[in-house]
Amino acid sequence: MKELIKTGAFVMVAIALSVAASRSAPERRTAAIFSETGETFYPKYTDPSAVKTIEVVDYDESTAAARPFQVAFEKGRWILPANYNYVIDVGDRLEKTAGALVEIKKENVVGDSVSEHGKFGVIDPLDSKSASLSGRGKRVTLRDARKDILADFVLGKTVEGKPGFRYLRTPGDKRVYAVKTDADPSARFADWVNADLLRIASSTIRRVSIVSYNIDDSGRLANIDQVQITHDKNDWQIAGGGSFHKSVINAMANALDTLKITDVRPKPPSLAESLKSGKMEMSLEGMMSLRQKGYFVSPQGRLMATEGEMLVEINNGVGYTLRFGEVATTGDAKPTAPAAANENRYLFVTATFDPQRAAKYGDTSGSGEGIARDLNNRFSEWYYVIRATDFNRLRVRRKDLGLPPAAPPGPQR
Repeated sequence: MKELIKTGAFVMVAIALSVAASRSAPERRTAAIFSETGETFYPKYTDPSAVKTIEVVDYDESTAAARPFQVAFEKGRWILPANYNYVIDVGDRLEKTAGALVEIKKENVVGDSVSEHGKFGVIDPLDSKSASLSGRGKRVTLRDARKDILADFVLGKTVEGKPGFRYLRTPGDKRVYAVKTDADPSARFADWVNADLLRIASSTIRRVSIVSYNIDDSGRLANIDQVQITHDKNDWQIAGGGSFHKSVINAMANALDTLKITDVRPKPPSLAESLKSGKMEMSLEGMMSLRQKGYFVSPQGRLMATEGEMLVEINNGVGYTLRFGEVATTGDAKPTAPAAANENRYLFVTATFDPQRAAKYGDTSGSGEGIARDLNNRFSEWYYVIRATDFNRLRVRRKDLGLPPAAPPGPQR
């Protein structure tokens, strides 16, 4: 009997301890959560300048595919490794982005369960174990010069009703936070390159020549048409006089001023070197490369483009020739957009300097010579890809200007 009483007493004590533990465990968890409030996620990472690589993985729900992107510092330059090591000028942008990620603090805990990750949009876009095609976030990883991880986050949805807040967690951790941050690195090429590709201010444009033509089977030009527009005293004039749609020209000038590329393709080294020298010496490799992008060299040695060209003269004597090639099948255009919006185009650009042209426009400083040389050295290495919207604004035709069609002049040798 005494043994039964002892056993019963032990059972009662065990039950009491279990109840006490169940009551105190949430309190301990709550205390742990509060104890980390206000802390940064990576306390050892305090110097934004230590970042030498930023990796961004976005997720496209329309294609159920992750989009990885990387910016890296190599040999004293910031480059885009996945885009043929295209050199970019990030200025202080990357350091500001890195700094914003450094400053993120653990604030409001909103979830502690994997089952809630989709609701907050913090499923890792690289998580192959998750079957969910929605609710995936953007993963941002910062690395130092040794490729060691300095910080790693999955950025989720914005918090409804709390401007400046978004959901976030660290990979490998179930806990989700609502944090205050404006950090949102892009995984798109166009968002990392300078908008001012041509370095043309619309106010400095003095003359634009728009050239259209067809290329026959023998490589000769046919149906050549040229429209010349001048800009003087803050007004546009068209050669031959008459009325035209100035709004179309204003849109074209603005496109030249803010032209942004969505991708690049490298030219063969032999072609790039010949362009730098200004001689256009063609190798078989160069000829094949040009043809693939929609460019041809006439028997007379003139470079032609399937979609015509335009010459832009600015007041310091620099002249730009923009040649429009074939449709570029890749880039930042989304496959769900209408077909016309997807027709990104190849753009071939060259720059020259003419002192007589500069003098005509009142500039005798000679500054345009160095500018043209620097531009041409940069342009010589790349075929650029521009958006269909910019192509349409630049590729102005007579009908767009409200002009009557030109009479075909016939073939030219």
